[in-house]
Amino acid sequence: MSRTFFRSVQVLLVALSLLPAAPAVAQQAIPFDGDLRRLSEILGALHYLREVCGSAEGQKWRTEMQQLVDAEAPTGARRAQMIASFNRGYRLYQQSYRTCTPAADTAIRKYLQEGAKIAREVTARYAN
Repeated sequence: MSRTFFRSVQVLLVALSLLPAAPAVAQQAIPFDGDLRRLSEILGALHYLREVCGSAEGQKWRTEMQQLVDAEAPTGARRAQMIASFNRGYRLYQQSYRTCTPAADTAIRKYLQEGAKIAREVTARYAN
């Protein structure tokens, strides 16, 4: 599942990099902003949970987030919202889990599936 998630996110990153840059005024009304914020939150949660569960992936999920921000190139409030979403996802689990539990494993699987779905749907809707 992790591989599917990465492929979906990589396709999304390529698609975002190919979209024309929106003028600063119009960036407030980007239709997939909510999806990007949710994906950012998922990446933050995975960054924490995968480490707690001994994945030895290091900065992999933070790097995915940085690539998402780089591909979208948001400015101002949009950038701050994406980063805040990542941090919220991380902190939510940091406050709840000190060790890997069956619930943490379940959350990881759920987030990998949801993240892949978001990446596929955003790519399908907005990359054409």
